[in-house]
This record gives sequence, structure tokens and C-alpha cells, in this order.
Amino acid sequence: MELSHTRYEVSDGVALVTLHRPERLNAFTPTMREELKQIFSQADQDDRVRVVVVTGAGRAFCAGADLSGGGGTCDRRDRGGEPVRLGAHRDGGGQVSLAIHTCRKPVIAAINGPAVGVGFTITLAMDMRVAAEDAKLGLVFARRGVVLEACSSWFLPRLVGMAKASEWVYSGRTFTAAQEKDSGLFNYVLPAAEVLPKALELASEIAQHTSAMSVTLSKALLWRGQALPDPQSAHLADSRVFLWAGRQADAREGIQAFLEKRPPRFSLSPTKDLPDFYPWWQEPKV
Repeated sequence: MELSHTRYEVSDGVALVTLHRPERLNAFTPTMREELKQIFSQADQDDRVRVVVVTGAGRAFCAGADLSGGGGTCDRRDRGGEPVRLGAHRDGGGQVSLAIHTCRKPVIAAINGPAVGVGFTITLAMDMRVAAEDAKLGLVFARRGVVLEACSSWFLPRLVGMAKASEWVYSGRTFTAAQEKDSGLFNYVLPAAEVLPKALELASEIAQHTSAMSVTLSKALLWRGQALPDPQSAHLADSRVFLWAGRQADAREGIQAFLEKRPPRFSLSPTKDLPDFYPWWQEPKV
């Protein structure tokens, strides 16, 4: 995979993705969009990857969309210069957020610096966020005459609640991670130099000590449970998955390793050994 606006490396079960346009504060471009879609598709299918960490090169995470095209940047046109028909367009940030959301591996944002606009919203689809205290964040769309994108109208209220989401979105103001450290958005708010090491530490803990199959299925239960109507529905899903998992080699190994006071040697692959009812949330309703 040839990359120009991103970097991708895998080591000890952790894939490190770096947004790499430091001279432009890693501003989001169509090239970056396509590269990130490819990266998350590849990480999803690669059994060497247990966890993905995303960060930015230089002093920023991502300063938002590259607006160097001027006032018409958000006016989407087809190749002939005609306006794209309403209903036919799919926003680029949303394509990336969906690629992150459908990735079966946990994704951790290491927000090392400014994360504004799409640079903020794509982190909402990630499972955890570690942010620099002085990182400036903002959902600035209302101040640019546009609206939320990257599926953020779905993710944001689920993460911080409707009241806080409304405040951030309607005002379009920027704030530091330290100012909103109690919002529920961040796992950790740290000095900038500690952000990436902490994200990698979290990733390594998952990669080295857990069953890949268990984490994949647990991620699906957590995220898909957000759309279930009641606890009984979650109970049915949990019970089905737990029964299947309890019959597998990783459950036997995990319990035996605990009894023998040794590290477990898990063997199941989240790409090859998924239950035949996965993805259960796409089953026909009867």
C-alpha cells in the first residue's frame, strides 16, 4: 500500500497510523481519506494487528479539512463541474468513520495536538481517546456555515450526552482537552509528551494479555448494544455470544492459564474463527 498523506507500521500486535502532513497541521484531504479507508480495511483483515493507534505528525493531530481551495471547498461537484445531486453524496469524513467503526480491532486516538472539524469527528468513531492537555478541539461547523459530518451526530451524543453535544455543536467554539476532561470523551488527558506513549501502553496491554476473539466480539457487543431498545435485548445477544465463546479453545486456555498462574496462549483468529452467526445484528428480522 503506497501512502503519501499517512504512515502505517505494525509492531508487536499494534498498528500505528500517523496522519502525515505536518507542514499543513495534517489537514484532511481526499488522498488522506482514501489512504485511511485502505488502512482500516487492511488492519481489519491482518491477524498481526490486535489494536490500532492513530496520531498526528508534528504538533497537530488534524486541523480539519484542507480549506486551501477557498470558499467553494464544500460545494461538491462532479467531474463535469455540475453540482452533485442531493442524496448522492457521501461525505469523506463519514467514509473514514465507517471504516473505523467496522474495523474489528480496537482503535485508540492519540490526540497529540489540535483536532478540529473532521480532525475531531473521526476520533468519535474510535474506541478510546488519549488527549494532550493543551490540544485545542472544536466542532466548528456552525462557524463555517456547514453542519456535522463523519457520522458525528450519531457518535457524539452517545459519548458525552445530548446537553454537552448541543453546547459544543451549536456554539462551534474551540476548547482544550483539559477544559473538558470530565466530559466523558477522553480516557486520559495528559501532557503532550505522554499522549502517544500512553496510547501505545493501552494498545500493548490489549495485544499482549487478551484473546483477539474475545476483544473482537466484545467490541461488537458494546457498539451494537448502543442501538438495542432495552436490556433484555442486550441479554439475548450477550447470552448467545457467551455460550459460543465458552465452547471455544480460547476459553479453555484462558481458564487453565489462570489456574496454572501463567500467561495464556490464545489461538483463535478474529478473521478466521468468528462464529457462524457473526454479524448477528444483520440477521433478517422475523
